[in-house]
Amino acid sequence: MSCNKIITITRQYGSGGHDIGKLLSEKLGIRFYDKELISLAAKESGMSPEVFAKADEKATSSLLYTLSTGLYTYGNGFSAMGDLPMNDQLYILQHKIIKEKAEKENFVVVGRCADYILKEYDNVVRLFIYADLEVRAKRAVARHDIETSRARQAVAKADKNRANYYSFYSGQKWGAPENYDLCINSTKLSVEQAADMIMDYLKITAHS
Repeated sequence: MSCNKIITITRQYGSGGHDIGKLLSEKLGIRFYDKELISLAAKESGMSPEVFAKADEKATSSLLYTLSTGLYTYGNGFSAMGDLPMNDQLYILQHKIIKEKAEKENFVVVGRCADYILKEYDNVVRLFIYADLEVRAKRAVARHDIETSRARQAVAKADKNRANYYSFYSGQKWGAPENYDLCINSTKLSVEQAADMIMDYLKITAHS
């Protein structure tokens, strides 16, 4: 199946969104971007990837500071990057990189407000992956070495961080179905099944 689309994946913590996106990119034969965007942003800025990793998908703590810099408009010609909080520097760089990539290649991208950043592109399919809390808590224990007793709390905190990040930079509600083309509950699906479901959706909508 040929693909002329960009796939953005917004996901609840522990829903398997990363793995689903990775497999989907392999099935489509296109690039996959998640943590890779941190490395690309670091390379462009000359900053350490480790420094950016700590700020990844976290909103700036001071909304007033960001508004006072005029950053909230996120237009072109950013200046005085070094004066901005690290979170904002990373968002700006990833914003720029995602748009540049969208002009020349097809890819699957996880998180980073990519669905919002590419909102004016008509070749973007926006997905939201979610799952029951219990399933996500178990995955957090198995995949991220989180203690069982605090797994639910860790999942809730991660979701809150992602929701704050998304709403801060996009002004939209994270997880609101109207922001996406397809929402998938991965609770009873394997990664393979979820990816195949998305492939079926892409085939159905290929000529729409």
